[in-house]
Amino acid sequence: MGTQISEKGRLDAGILVAWYGDDFTGAAATMEVLTFSGLPAILFLDVPTAEQLERFPDLRAIGVASTARTMSPAWMDENLPAVFERLKAFDPELVHYKLCSTLDSSPETGSIGRAIEIGATVFCSRAVPVVVAAPQMRRYQCFGHLFAGMGDQVFRLDRHPVMSRHPVTPMDEADVALHIARQSDRLDTALLSLEDLARGAGLPEVEAGRLCAVTIDTMDAASDAAAGRAMWGARERSRFVIGSQGVEYALVEHWCQSGLLERATPPTGIGRSKGMISVSGSVSPTTAAQIAWSKENGFACVAFDATQVCHGQEAVEREIELSVAACLAALSEGRDPLVYTAEGPDDPAVQRFREEIAATGTQVQDAYRLIGESLGKILFEVLQRSGVRRAIVSGGDTSGFASQQLGIYALSALAPTIPGASIFRAHAEGPMDGLELALKGGQMGSPDYFGWVRDGGGPR
Repeated sequence: MGTQISEKGRLDAGILVAWYGDDFTGAAATMEVLTFSGLPAILFLDVPTAEQLERFPDLRAIGVASTARTMSPAWMDENLPAVFERLKAFDPELVHYKLCSTLDSSPETGSIGRAIEIGATVFCSRAVPVVVAAPQMRRYQCFGHLFAGMGDQVFRLDRHPVMSRHPVTPMDEADVALHIARQSDRLDTALLSLEDLARGAGLPEVEAGRLCAVTIDTMDAASDAAAGRAMWGARERSRFVIGSQGVEYALVEHWCQSGLLERATPPTGIGRSKGMISVSGSVSPTTAAQIAWSKENGFACVAFDATQVCHGQEAVEREIELSVAACLAALSEGRDPLVYTAEGPDDPAVQRFREEIAATGTQVQDAYRLIGESLGKILFEVLQRSGVRRAIVSGGDTSGFASQQLGIYALSALAPTIPGASIFRAHAEGPMDGLELALKGGQMGSPDYFGWVRDGGGPR
């Protein structure tokens, strides 16, 4: 492999991690962890060409974003083997299939089990480490069970107010191994518990012909470092890993505690923007609180009628035009527009959308794709016609579909906000090159997140 340990005990040149994100915001969050730890990283919207890579010398990590979280196992069978082979060609120490820190998946949609099967085949792995938790984001795994913070509380995943009500993959199981095992008939499972990590245990040996997903507890810096040690120490035989950006948090903590990497100076903000446009396809209660805060603090909130995606291209284009006009009018008045499809799961717009889906026979996945693409078109038109250079996309799946409309081929990290939703610089061949863009999952962020990004981010 390309990376060596130097005589000084440092990580020498080479690609440490190549990752493939099953949604856009998660893929971007992984880059954030690495960049703000002092390791140059970039996220591409597709596996990069040699010419694109030449523009970013001295990279230590390369990521590729996708919308695999919304896709079927058949789509994974058709697409993932080739992607993994292309990542393998970069000769990284580890290849990471990045999934959501709240396990969004099912046997039919975004199957983690199928991704493990495919990755293990390409990389000849028998034991596949699974690190979903990320204590830095208030995601915790304790004796195999996943917990997630919201507000001032921490909930077991199957009792989480947001994830238990997810519109596509509602979570009814907090045991990570059980959840994943439902998605594959080939997988054995094992656990590296907090007790195992404390006594220095590593990945188990797995006999030939078997495939084992090894979930790893992490609760704090000590268990994080131990999880990182387990993955890094086993990289020769278990090169393929799966999990959230908790994988990178754990690796960085191990590298820092073991002296392989110096702790980086915390990054700063980039200052308030002269105008900003935001779009949201999330129905999360978290996003609803952010929209409510924005309404109370001078943003111009514009409702996008998502039912129009059930009525053909002309209906969609009319709704896009209405939203663009409203955004441009708001900017001309000195207000920052925020286009949204719903103000949380209890918004009547959600029920209207479901009824229209049923009445017209529209495929749900097609509808979500059209919504994301429509919001992306609104974003592009407003940015192009107004000259505004900062934007936000809210919603993990929305971010992938919307960003594809901007002509962007890569992102690099600029300034932090909450972990997992930083401000990025867009790299594009066209007018969106240099755009300051924040991408956030629906369940992420403080109530004032939109204002925080408008003001330039930075630690608090």
